[in-house]
Amino acid sequence: MYVLTVAQMREIERAADAAGLSYSQMMQNAGRAAAEVILQRLAGWRLLARTESNAAFRVLVLAGPGNNGGDGLVCAQALFDASRSPGGPSLTVQVYLLKARATDDPVFAGVHERDIFTAVASEDMRLRVLRQLASQADLIVDALLGTGRSRPIDTPLSEILDVVRASLNHPQDERYASIVALDGVTGMDYDTGMLDPKALQADVTVTFHAPKRGHYCFPASRANGELVVTPIGIEHLGQSLSPGEDGDVQLASDELIRTMLPRREDDSNKGSYGKVLVVGGCIDYSGAPALAAQAAYRVGSGLVTLAVPHNIQATVSCLCREATFATLNGTVDYLSREALPRLAQAMNGLGERRAIVLGPGMGQGEGTGTFLPGILGLIKNLGTSARVVIDADALNLLSTNPDWPELLPPGCILTPHPGEMARLTGLSVPEVQANRIAHAIAYAHRWGQIIVLKGAFTVVANSDHAAIVLPFANSALAVAGTGDVLAGSIAGMLAQGLSQMNAAVCGAYLHAKAGDRWREQHGTAGLLAGDLPQLLPDVLSALRH
Repeated sequence: MYVLTVAQMREIERAADAAGLSYSQMMQNAGRAAAEVILQRLAGWRLLARTESNAAFRVLVLAGPGNNGGDGLVCAQALFDASRSPGGPSLTVQVYLLKARATDDPVFAGVHERDIFTAVASEDMRLRVLRQLASQADLIVDALLGTGRSRPIDTPLSEILDVVRASLNHPQDERYASIVALDGVTGMDYDTGMLDPKALQADVTVTFHAPKRGHYCFPASRANGELVVTPIGIEHLGQSLSPGEDGDVQLASDELIRTMLPRREDDSNKGSYGKVLVVGGCIDYSGAPALAAQAAYRVGSGLVTLAVPHNIQATVSCLCREATFATLNGTVDYLSREALPRLAQAMNGLGERRAIVLGPGMGQGEGTGTFLPGILGLIKNLGTSARVVIDADALNLLSTNPDWPELLPPGCILTPHPGEMARLTGLSVPEVQANRIAHAIAYAHRWGQIIVLKGAFTVVANSDHAAIVLPFANSALAVAGTGDVLAGSIAGMLAQGLSQMNAAVCGAYLHAKAGDRWREQHGTAGLLAGDLPQLLPDVLSALRH
């Protein structure tokens, strides 16, 4: 499924209109689809609102002057018609207009003909009518502004949203009013995910045809509630979609990952599934390389070798008993150039089915600054068979060299969190987070590498102006060491023969699914990074079946 920019969505709508599906018909399809989503969830919302089964469930549709408002008006009509059908739900539908619409406006004519109660903001002194309608509503539909609006909210719209917000909860009788946003909450930027402070928090967002980038970027994604994507009859047009200004973005899914996973054969051996070399660790971070090694094994790699400073090898061997070691004599507490000859032997001994993880727990101690260019030079000498994941302090050390992109062979997988991305790019962390998808695409292309921009809704971008967004935001993963597990998971997929892009997507997806599985069982706090590798085989098995 594509994740669209506003410009791409408009392009699809223009193509649909040119092909004979008018804007008016698309609006009808969208409004009815939204009504269907509401009707499917009506019983649950009735319980939340504590509405008696024989009492009318009150729906208030807030409609703006544009197409999003038109979607809302069609939704109101569809809900009204459902309530009048034999055996239909008991509903009272009311409409509040941001701006008056002419009675001969085609989309408003149906509201007028059905005699649905309608109020208009410009005629509502001190918003008294809105205050009464909102305080009595069990469900409020936000159809005020859609994809065409990204500038800050001002009056009278800001006052309308303030009134609605104040009336959402009913402490006097403990009722709860639900909110459904059409396409997205009023006040969100659909391309960047920026969110106006006045925006409401939706319980459900019904977006049409495809999700938009802003749905998978904070802070706007926090206001989505449940995100439901509904077809409106233009699905076939997405196949010929022009790339966005910065590239194409797709949404990762179980179905997509299944097409990428490596096959397992009964007559295979450990050499069939590749070898991973993890280079990292220091006296202060002995656990990180072990976590990466465990993850590489757990996603299916046949052999994992650890190359760590001499003084922590015994500790690390206890943390990952299954790993072999390239003993780095000459090192003490940190990696240093003395380790390079032994590492050259280890890398040459891995054969063609190899992947290298560089950086977990490496630290930034004395000697690591000169060690990093040295090992990158060795990796470059491997030529096209160099398959490397660069993580953690390897990224931080790279960022101190203004010409660092020239040190890397093409096709590396860089796995920065927002702070590391900021150091690599020279941007601030808020700047990175303000447009995560666009930045990941732009810098992946500029550097000629795969970028895995970690965090809520991880973005995997390649140098061909393409990206895949992972639909996961999980605070349980906000704990030290989970990035090491991610690096190992990606390397394990690389070793099994996946392309760099597919390995990055699969490894990140499995990591995120493992985090989700842990959250389902335990909640959002208390996860240890060491819990994740144990969950990876179960996640893999579920995907394969």
